[in-house]
Amino acid sequence: MKIDHTLYQGRPSDTRIPKEERCYDLLDSLGLEYWRVDHDHADTIEACEEVEGLLGCQICKNLLLTNRQQTQVYLLIMPGEKPFKTKILSKQIGSARLSFATPEQMLELLDITPGSVSILGLMNDHERQVRLLVDNDLKTPEFFGCHPCINTSSLRLKTADVFKVLLPAMHHEPGFVDLPWTVEE
Repeated sequence: MKIDHTLYQGRPSDTRIPKEERCYDLLDSLGLEYWRVDHDHADTIEACEEVEGLLGCQICKNLLLTNRQQTQVYLLIMPGEKPFKTKILSKQIGSARLSFATPEQMLELLDITPGSVSILGLMNDHERQVRLLVDNDLKTPEFFGCHPCINTSSLRLKTADVFKVLLPAMHHEPGFVDLPWTVEE
């Protein structure tokens, strides 16, 4: 993967696609400080490892999930290297079997595509159809890493800003979950 190897503060000087521009517009309108690294498509946690080194923080694993009946959609945000088992999360939130949302659901609900799922996509959830679930382990690090709704850039935000400013501005209250670091097969 090709990476610029430059840590930029704030929005890019060149024009980006509209959904990425809207992320910067939102962050700027809230007066939030953020840093950015530009790179080739990074659509897996493994592809983000070098980017994480430049950002100085971990990029979160973001999963868009739906219940069996497809009546509830969840955005789960968790540490990237933590394993995920739907059964464990299903039990915690009292939901029937969970599965991954389709690319069509991602686009319709959050204006994102596979590999670009991000907490910032919640700014596009005007009907509040997506329930945000956050692993408790993400509350304590100083910084929070995510994509600006496209996987060719990655951002570092202050975790406190995410929970105290950004999420309230997007009208999403997080539900916190405890997912284990080791999962029995």
